[in-house]
Amino acid sequence: MEAQEAQYDATPIFDSFDVDLLVKVLAHTAFSPFFTFFIPVFYYFQGAKWSDNIVVYSALYCGATCAFWFIKWYSRLYRNQGNLLFGPPRLDWGEQIVVVTGGASGIGELIANTLAVRNVNVVVLDVNPIVTENYNITYYKCDVSKWEEVEAVAQTIVEELGHPTVLINNAGVVQGKSILDLKPEDIQQTFSVNTLAHFWTLKAFLPEMIKQKTGHIVGRNTGSLSTYAHVFRQINIASIAGIVGMARMTDYNASKAALISLHESLRYELDHTHRTPGIRTTLVLPGHIQTPLFSTVTLPSSRFFKFFFPILQPVTVVKAVIAALDEQHSRVVFLPFYAHFVPYLVLMPSFVRDLGQWVAGANAGMDNFVKISGRRPDEGPIPKGAITTVTNGHSKSE
Repeated sequence: MEAQEAQYDATPIFDSFDVDLLVKVLAHTAFSPFFTFFIPVFYYFQGAKWSDNIVVYSALYCGATCAFWFIKWYSRLYRNQGNLLFGPPRLDWGEQIVVVTGGASGIGELIANTLAVRNVNVVVLDVNPIVTENYNITYYKCDVSKWEEVEAVAQTIVEELGHPTVLINNAGVVQGKSILDLKPEDIQQTFSVNTLAHFWTLKAFLPEMIKQKTGHIVGRNTGSLSTYAHVFRQINIASIAGIVGMARMTDYNASKAALISLHESLRYELDHTHRTPGIRTTLVLPGHIQTPLFSTVTLPSSRFFKFFFPILQPVTVVKAVIAALDEQHSRVVFLPFYAHFVPYLVLMPSFVRDLGQWVAGANAGMDNFVKISGRRPDEGPIPKGAITTVTNGHSKSE
């Protein structure tokens, strides 16, 4: 137990050195267009000629760096019908109504409270109430896995608060059992919460935004359009587990794979069927996050693993979500750095893929898993000795 708890001990964010911190530093130095621009200039003012190899090669390196970032940026602009010279208008947070599913705990709770501090009107949908001191968070009891409850609560939200402008689908559950040990109730719960709930919330809140098309919202408790322009944002928090397979995760991975496909298809449907490119969609694909949902996962303790496969702190995911909202762009967010390479893992030779999953401990992590979040009445209480909460990076056990 002590060893298991030790893996969740957190240190201040800048005290732990890992590949993500290294990449962040390099992105602002060795791979920064601004930084590399001065390298050939430096050599020139040191007496080198423009035709010298050191100047030519450094100039080519600067050009390659600029080309990489330009293509990356232009790709996003193209996806979002953006302008190379002018960015989108600033998002008026005071005019937003944000719906967060699963917002009573974990990442959802942190998102709700963080947005509330910005004076955003936040609506939390959960089976359990959120404990908060923020007055602008409104809680509605709702099992988002059931269409009837989502439909009813959506009507209540519109009548009492207005039409939501941001939908953050965050609710999730994991069973951690082999396919032979999964009960029908387990599979039904996994897909209902992780996949079907996204369909229900979209069907409930998306029609009004498609109807408006321009992204305007209806003023609260009035019948007129708000004078502020908005784009409706829909954020799905999925997982890289939806891209690769893992032992004892058949139902979870399949539900997340379906969610990824839903996101991709929805983007093209909004663009080409409904002609509403202004409705933005963001897919978040994180690795292991230090929350109660996966608090009993067994992870390798080697320095190599901690460097290349760092555990995500909830605040990191929340920052990425809020940054995506501020940017007002449709995009896919991979967290942490190694997650960018997961889609390519399935293209590798089988022995390379197996090596990667062995190094990451992907197939052994759920061997001693105990379900903490989303336990049904028929599953009984949490077993003694299981990690029950993860608060500020530290776990507590019974």
